[in-house]
Amino acid sequence: MAKVESIGIKRVEALHYYVRDLERSRKFYTEKLDFQEIAASSPELTAAAAQQSVVFQAGECVVVCSQPAGEGGRAWRYLRKHPDGVGTVIFEVEDIDRAFRLLDGRGGTPIDEIHRATDEGGAFASFSITTPFGDTTFRFVERRGYRALFPGCVAYDAPRGGENRFGITRFDHITSNFQTMAPALLWMEQVLGLEPFWKIAFHTNDVAKDADHGSGLRSAVMWDPASGVKFANNEPYRPYFKSSQINVFNEEHRGDGVQHVALAVEDILAAVRAMRGRGVEFMPTPAAYYDMLPERLRELGIGQIDEDAAALRELEVLVDGDGARSYLLQIFLKESSGTHRDPDAGPFFFELIQRKGDRGFGAGNFRALFESIERQQRADGSG
Repeated sequence: MAKVESIGIKRVEALHYYVRDLERSRKFYTEKLDFQEIAASSPELTAAAAQQSVVFQAGECVVVCSQPAGEGGRAWRYLRKHPDGVGTVIFEVEDIDRAFRLLDGRGGTPIDEIHRATDEGGAFASFSITTPFGDTTFRFVERRGYRALFPGCVAYDAPRGGENRFGITRFDHITSNFQTMAPALLWMEQVLGLEPFWKIAFHTNDVAKDADHGSGLRSAVMWDPASGVKFANNEPYRPYFKSSQINVFNEEHRGDGVQHVALAVEDILAAVRAMRGRGVEFMPTPAAYYDMLPERLRELGIGQIDEDAAALRELEVLVDGDGARSYLLQIFLKESSGTHRDPDAGPFFFELIQRKGDRGFGAGNFRALFESIERQQRADGSG
């Protein structure tokens, strides 16, 4: 297909997360993940939007958590249908007028016109569109010296809570699950202007031949080459469609949506060790993964890595890559519903990733994530 004009994405600026218990979110971000609490919605905005919002930040990663304050607001409408989850992904763009014109002209569906505001620092403009990501919308913002995160967001005189001791730097990628993925991929390519980056299909039948049950998925990554923004996208893969962890997510989330978001960190071993010390729970990795790791590293052509194998095993950090000393390390936090012992907390989770020369999505780690979720679902009795 012909390449379409870029809408000028600069970065993923923030995630807007809708929750039933804002105090629980505050404790999770500030006490567990060491995010700072930097701002909150003004009383006027809380009343007008019918939701109370608090902003957390670590490095460039900003998460806005909103709890309904009465009926009718966006958080209230989202949570009538879903457990807690990512309701909006916010992108900073170079030129809001160009982004609106291109998206509107290519079949994007704006929810509103461009909103503009000013403060003592400069100007702000934004608009939102619907997406194939279930009830998750995308918001595009342009800021020219504007100081607040958004109009009605009041920054604290002094940030509260954490200090980002775990070295979180930025959002690495966003992963979403679909009952059928092709329409979403076409929309990302033809409307957003993203390009294919990577794809894989995996099924447990690949490693357990002739089993009477199993689970699988197809995955495709789309990206914006200029900004490096990446979307990983999954759909269930036959046979045993209904037992696929992708379908299980869809049932628990009650629709398509964002499954997890990867946070890039400077030193994953130090981050995981410290997070475990604070009680952060991660998806388990079988000991057999580390028994096989030296051979896998040879097969992948990675060779020697900087990290100690015993530390990787102890902390259950995964390794993958492609080529000599080109690899990545990653680990996946437990789903929110398991972390908070509450089904209404939802199936969303965070990933930690440290890239050491590898830009991709290693198939071996993808399988390890897949199998970890499967084990967790079986343990919880949902798979």
